[in-house]
Amino acid sequence: MGKTHVAQALGHLAVRQGAHVRFAKTSRILAELAGGHADRTWEKRIRELVRPDVLILDDFAMRQMNATQADDLYELVSERQGRSLIITSNRAPSDWYPLFPNPVVAESLLDRLINTSHQVIMNGPSYRPNKRPKNRTDKPATKIK
Repeated sequence: MGKTHVAQALGHLAVRQGAHVRFAKTSRILAELAGGHADRTWEKRIRELVRPDVLILDDFAMRQMNATQADDLYELVSERQGRSLIITSNRAPSDWYPLFPNPVVAESLLDRLINTSHQVIMNGPSYRPNKRPKNRTDKPATKIK
């Protein structure tokens, strides 16, 4: 069972208990907020992300962030203070710091996330190899000219 699957299961449980839940890849959330900067709807977009009882950010800290992305994430987490946030990541929290361009923003944001959270560390092999097709002798598709 993978990280995303567990996060989604927690989201489903929250929905069954009457909570409003939003699930998204972190990169999509950052792109949505960037679009808000471009079309001057950032305030509206951040309010929409603060609103759900539970926000699930999948694949957090996959790549280095620029200053605007880091600031947007800081604002989102700060505004959601006291509301449930589920984060999945392939990196340990200690590896998140170098992904932020401003160490002060990184420290403040990650302090809010790490020191007020319950962490579930999932060790073990990936389940994805089990999902690959078993029959490797099939001929590859031919190109149509």
